[in-house]
Amino acid sequence: MVNWFWFLLVVSGILVAMIQGKTAVVTTAILDGAKVAVETSLGLIAIITFWLGVMRVAEAAGIVAFLARLLKPLLCFLFPSIPPQHPAMGAIILNLSANLLGLGNAATPAGLLAMREMQKLNPRPEEATPAMCTFLALNTACVTLIPTTIIGVRALYGSKEPAAIISTTVLATACGMIVAVVTDALFRRFYRQR
Repeated sequence: MVNWFWFLLVVSGILVAMIQGKTAVVTTAILDGAKVAVETSLGLIAIITFWLGVMRVAEAAGIVAFLARLLKPLLCFLFPSIPPQHPAMGAIILNLSANLLGLGNAATPAGLLAMREMQKLNPRPEEATPAMCTFLALNTACVTLIPTTIIGVRALYGSKEPAAIISTTVLATACGMIVAVVTDALFRRFYRQR
């Protein structure tokens, strides 16, 4: 549905430009946009590669394991249906760790692995379990301590203080995560009663 919406927007923009006789402007904008997209992508590849390397070093140094031990009581509380030693719990911890560092791209594979592992515990495969719903809420609205990708984009475009957004990002994402977890708990309680 969304693809059709974007397709209609693009086609209608081109048609309006043709009617107004400004097809050269549209062509120039398309080429300039493609150039900016490539430059931004290359800049982001460097940033993501750097932070993925930092994650590997943190994992080798035991920081990820320490974070896992730190988060384990909270995650056992949030995911009571998942055994503490199950591979799904490890994938959830990796996903949340990457999200804490603002590495959404690195969090995606761990998130997919977590869902796959939780599906193995699912007695009704056609429905999402409460643990899956909680994980989706956490993954979508996880607190971000260091918004590395956004800092990188700001630096790429010449911001004088690219890291100036850290405090507001932490506050906004913390609020979002609290709302997501509370809403998940409320929905779970409401639908359990039905």
